[in-house]
Amino acid sequence: MTPHSPALPAPGLRDYAFDWALVDVETSGLVARRDRVLSVAVVTMGPDGERTGEFSTLLNPGCDPGPVDVHGLTAERLLGAPTFDQVAGRIGALLQDRVLVAHNAQFDYDFLAHEFARARLYLPVSQRLCTLALNRQVDPPAEDMKLGTLAAHYGVPQLRAHDALDDTRVLAGILRATLREAARLDLPLPLVACPPRQDTRFAPQPPKTPCAYRNPGRAEAGGPLVQGMKIAITGETATSRAELVARSVAAGLNVMTSVSRHTSALVTNAAGSGSAKARRAAAEGVPVIDEHTFLRLLDDVRPGTRHLAAGAEAGVAPVAAGAGVAPVAVVTAGEAGATAATGAAVAVPVAPAAPSSPEAAVPAPRRPAPAAVPAARPLAGRRVLVLGGTHPAAAAARSRVVELGGSAAINLSRSVTDAVLLPGGETDRRIRRMPKLGLPVHDEHWLTAPEGAPAGTGAASGAARPTPEADRPSAPLVLPRGGVADLPTAQAPLWHITAAWAPRDRCEIDVVAFVLDEDEQVTFDEDFVFYGAPENPAGTVRLLTDGPAEQTIAVDLASLPPSSRKVAVAAAIDGEGTFGDVGAVQVTAVPGTGAAPLAGATLDAATTERTLLLAEFYRRGPVWRFRAVGQGYDHGLADLARGYGVDIAD
Repeated sequence: MTPHSPALPAPGLRDYAFDWALVDVETSGLVARRDRVLSVAVVTMGPDGERTGEFSTLLNPGCDPGPVDVHGLTAERLLGAPTFDQVAGRIGALLQDRVLVAHNAQFDYDFLAHEFARARLYLPVSQRLCTLALNRQVDPPAEDMKLGTLAAHYGVPQLRAHDALDDTRVLAGILRATLREAARLDLPLPLVACPPRQDTRFAPQPPKTPCAYRNPGRAEAGGPLVQGMKIAITGETATSRAELVARSVAAGLNVMTSVSRHTSALVTNAAGSGSAKARRAAAEGVPVIDEHTFLRLLDDVRPGTRHLAAGAEAGVAPVAAGAGVAPVAVVTAGEAGATAATGAAVAVPVAPAAPSSPEAAVPAPRRPAPAAVPAARPLAGRRVLVLGGTHPAAAAARSRVVELGGSAAINLSRSVTDAVLLPGGETDRRIRRMPKLGLPVHDEHWLTAPEGAPAGTGAASGAARPTPEADRPSAPLVLPRGGVADLPTAQAPLWHITAAWAPRDRCEIDVVAFVLDEDEQVTFDEDFVFYGAPENPAGTVRLLTDGPAEQTIAVDLASLPPSSRKVAVAAAIDGEGTFGDVGAVQVTAVPGTGAAPLAGATLDAATTERTLLLAEFYRRGPVWRFRAVGQGYDHGLADLARGYGVDIAD
């Protein structure tokens, strides 16, 4: 925001009027629990959009400043600057009783939370707003959602990129412009309630080295231990727990903190103690070994089978990775002739692989029948919002939109070009926005023959029409359920799977991730990422909460160990309700932060299911791929987790 920019107009913005604290930090790295803040800027703004205060400072982090080529902050420049604890009180006063705003807000919030925790002070923030998430909802016709790109789109001058104070002033201008767009579209703000400083996510987590060996299965009575076996320990032991764990890891065993059906053996001196691990072991038939026997077996652990290196799968031909990998869909051998004739890249539904195990890991999912790809694609480049109808009728309409070459929207945004009105849609409050936005409203028969159908009833004469996606920069590849796309990881090793849905009062949704090996198991318990543990120990997989109806799993694909073959992302209903109540869930694969999505899919076939396997990143030879899955299960998250080797409390 420039000092002379006009204040926000009061009419129509009452739901968007808060006291704001706009924040930007420059840091020595990307991991908040490890890296430090080098500079911080805060601009405060009142409900009318007028700036009320401003503060910025360099900080002496007491460590290497990291990527100087990005932020320009050398150790010499930071020498003599105050430490964070010396300015924490002033920063806290600016944040007090205000909504923290940042572009990729969880990043800035997490760094501030850790810095305040190190200073043994309370971070006075109860809500935050991410302008990146808000602009994803508005979806302006910009090349991407990066700060500089949005500044150019909204006409906000940017003088010095990666300067904390200038970035914060730019952010203020973007916030004002985006709030006007959100009010025009009647979008709810994606405000996020912030946890207190004492939240366990701010406790240091030392990295854990993944076990180098595959799990060979259960220990046999009287038989030896084998490298890669998953071992759990419970109860009192004569040997210290730390020594038992250290000796087990040194021998090549994988020590887990919980028991599942994949556990090879439970070590305990009191099998009938009634501990949670002992009860689970009895229920799953896991062998029990006493401490004395376990120590004897540790002296002669047999060699195990190492995890395959990336690209070493049997029968997989090497594929050139990196910048030359185009985002094309995978085509099976039986379909190669059909696509070769046209030379076109087609997103082909592929049946997702089920977790491999001696017994069914999860109940059999409902698999959709592959939809035929029509020769004509009359809705190519158009984004259609379906209003009203029963859940099955709305899901069928959105599927039809994709079949006709378009993309299905779940919320009203700048990119929506058409609306389809099903029975009951007349009561949707968004319908009154259509004339002002210049959106044509069609009846349900329009999807039968959209080329010859009349324009509908909602287009206002002379109103500005949205830009079709075909004419918009960087339109994502639209995938059907089961469709896959290669990822150009050399250009962007950090990737995001973002899940979004229409806000619902009745349902709360938790997005989770499982980092899996070639046996479809987690290597260790901490590779289950969820709200209570939003980051695995290595920091390669993180959960980002971008709003009450949007969550993201961030994955550093380049840093995953060879044992990690797949990252499966799922969503689960917290409490009552089913995904039939939630409706469609939109998933996108996005490189980096703020970039344009590479590919996306609308998943809405679930009805009675309470858990939904959304999407996955998986290795195919040296190439990583994104797959839109959409498998639903009637059971809860605990059962899905057990199928992947994690036992969680019911």
